[in-house]
Amino acid sequence: MHKYIKIIKQFDTSVVIFAFIMNSKKIVVFTGAGVSADSGISTFRDSDGLWANYRIEDICTPDALLNNRKQVIEFYNARRKEMLETKPNAGHLALAKLEQYYDVQVVTQNIDNLHERAGSTRITHLHGELTKLRSSKDELATVPIEGWEQKPDDRHPDGSLLRPYIVFFYENVPMFEKGAKIVSTADILIVVGTSLVVYPAASLIQYIRPEVPVYLVDPGKPNVSGIHNELHHIRENSAVGLPKLVEMLIKEA
Repeated sequence: MHKYIKIIKQFDTSVVIFAFIMNSKKIVVFTGAGVSADSGISTFRDSDGLWANYRIEDICTPDALLNNRKQVIEFYNARRKEMLETKPNAGHLALAKLEQYYDVQVVTQNIDNLHERAGSTRITHLHGELTKLRSSKDELATVPIEGWEQKPDDRHPDGSLLRPYIVFFYENVPMFEKGAKIVSTADILIVVGTSLVVYPAASLIQYIRPEVPVYLVDPGKPNVSGIHNELHHIRENSAVGLPKLVEMLIKEA
């Protein structure tokens, strides 16, 4: 356990947390669909994934929302319902545990809330969140959604029609700059469950400092051509490989 935990009984809790974060080695975790897949969440790009049954142009573009609003909303209602019926897996729980020993931030491509439900507290969603809806006028004007169902005629307080808080293809990624800044501060980078082929998200690895070691957790062969740092590849699924990696890092804390 980190030495700064010892001052818990002497100071206000918020002061302790601040002192701990300021004096811990920083780990940034970049997660993709493989992390959620271990909980049973449908992925998009696998051979039997969502894109095998839907065309991107029909459910994940601004034009699709404009021309076939009902289908788009029904698609993301189904994703939200699926999310609420699943639970965090051992990989999610391991990352939450890691916060007890390191300053941890998660930057995720996933739109589910499994990291949050596992107990991770500092999460940046690059591609949006199923637990929120957004204004059609303002990409950052969000409202929470209770349950899984959005009605097609629901409106934002600004009067515009609500839409899923999802970054569609051909749209800007408003949280990318924040994600890049977080990655640039890492002392250790963990990359897990991502093919590293979805841009601009995959380019985040280019923001790490040269001396930062990278731990890649994935049973397949992600595109590592952009990683020029010291690389350790754990060829296992997130739910198996992440707990092992986290235990190793805890021993080194």
